[in-house]
Amino acid sequence: MNDDRLIVGTRKGLFIFERDDVNPRRWRQAALHFIGEPVTSALADPRDGTLYAALNLGHFGVKLHRLPAGAGEWEPCAAPMYPQQPDAQAAAEPSDSQSPAASEPLWSLEQIWTLEPGGNDEPGALWAGTIPGGLFRSDDRGTTWTLNRALWDRPERREWGGGGYDHAGIHSVLVDPRDSRHVTIAVSSGGVWQTHDGGGTWRPSSKGMQADYMPPERREEENAQDPHRVVQCLAAPDMLWTQHHCAIFRSTDGGERWTRVEAEPSNFGFAVAVHPRDPDTAWFVPAVRDACRIPVDGRFVVTRTRDGGRTFEAFSEGLPPAPAYDLVYRHGLAIDSTGNRLAMGSTTGGLWASDDAGESWREISAHLPPIYHVSFG
Repeated sequence: MNDDRLIVGTRKGLFIFERDDVNPRRWRQAALHFIGEPVTSALADPRDGTLYAALNLGHFGVKLHRLPAGAGEWEPCAAPMYPQQPDAQAAAEPSDSQSPAASEPLWSLEQIWTLEPGGNDEPGALWAGTIPGGLFRSDDRGTTWTLNRALWDRPERREWGGGGYDHAGIHSVLVDPRDSRHVTIAVSSGGVWQTHDGGGTWRPSSKGMQADYMPPERREEENAQDPHRVVQCLAAPDMLWTQHHCAIFRSTDGGERWTRVEAEPSNFGFAVAVHPRDPDTAWFVPAVRDACRIPVDGRFVVTRTRDGGRTFEAFSEGLPPAPAYDLVYRHGLAIDSTGNRLAMGSTTGGLWASDDAGESWREISAHLPPIYHVSFG
């Protein structure tokens, strides 16, 4: 990871910021790529320095590009492609006993929601989480992609519902640094799933989560959960945090069981980051739940726990004063390899950095397009 570079994907292009050589607390815009085009996800591969950018061009489809380290020009890659949909499934309508979410979505790529590298022992391997809920893998740096049919063909997938989009989507892919065959994914709305054999088989991993929007008898169904984002402590990979639609949850056993965490001023939000070495320290950006989706009382804050969720602190120094209505998407909050520096981008085009673990923030820009993705790299 390059802690002195920020990768910022927005509705109108991919912005690159670099730390100022004279004043390390300041950032300067170093490059702008794909101007005017929506960049839904980006990845700076820490293994070889390649930069990837996923674009959603609407009528013109989803596109993927890569910029090898040291290269001056972007290269087009193949975008993940779904296989042909069986006619019977394409024509299927939900029965009277099924909810609309249980109808089969078209087998067609709508968006690349996240790009993640494979393990350090898998050079060239990439994972792509997409809408409508398909997980793809490439073993040749994005030249070709394969849909993981073991997950896609699970009967439970027919019950996944859209979490903010019309169809379900995979937004979190976590590769265990101890074992590249152990992968955890999160689906909006389909819960958390895990494989221990590189994607050959999958099982749900959402026990303990509670979907308050479901009928009481279904609130703890693993397949009905809506995790907004799941993150993993690199130094303690069994320690997982999720910002769920209904609460914050934490797992200390690799996702076997989740425990609900109560936080103020709200349990709702989208973004979460965990310290790379201290699994008890995590950051969130709270908001008003459901259709409102604005900061509580118009006060834009970042919250932090340093004791595993028992207590929280709220920080706003350097952030817009109330009333402020910035919202931070799932991939809009990032932490560097030291655990001291964070970066955050909002739907209103604000970009901030913190050098003191979130206690104070410095504005990098107030006038970017709406921000989908922020990462160090």
